Amino acid sequence: MYAHIGEAWKNLPRELLQQRLIQWRASEAVTKVDKPLRLDRARALGYKAKTGFVVVRVRLKRGGRKRSRHKHGRKSRKQHIRKVLKMSYQWVAEIRASKKHPNLEVLNSYLLGKDGKHYFFEVIMVDPDAPEIKSDKELKWISTGMHRGRAARGLTSAAKKSRGLRTKSFNLKVRPSLRAWNRKGK
Repeated sequence: MYAHIGEAWKNLPRELLQQRLIQWRASEAVTKVDKPLRLDRARALGYKAKTGFVVVRVRLKRGGRKRSRHKHGRKSRKQHIRKVLKMSYQWVAEIRASKKHPNLEVLNSYLLGKDGKHYFFEVIMVDPDAPEIKSDKELKWISTGMHRGRAARGLTSAAKKSRGLRTKSFNLKVRPSLRAWNRKGK
């Protein structure tokens, strides 16, 4: 059944997606949603239709991820235009969702769509204090204190991918941490 839902999402008419993007643009940046739009993707990432789960849609602006050039006189140390944000948009979306809902923890997230100005993500969040979550064998790990602030600490799936922890190469400079490599890892 979920494979059928995934195929339906891939073959979604373009006009319908455009109408949704227009509606989402007018809504708030972080919006609580009743149920996930891509149910197959959400289920694959750990979503369950039970109390304790919250789905949040996050709107992010695209572009502008470099520091602007210094305009006040010649100061050569400020003339560099460095890449400022080394985080993926998905990771930023997870952090913004966790800031909006501080009592919830980010489980996972996925891309909904993008237009010329924005990215749209759905973030699956879990209430670690809910009794249904604490009694669930697969999810009670998120109730322990060591998983507080997962998104901000870069422990979600999107964050680990953005930190470069998925590739297994001998000349990686991101392990054990970027700080250990003097910020030269990425």
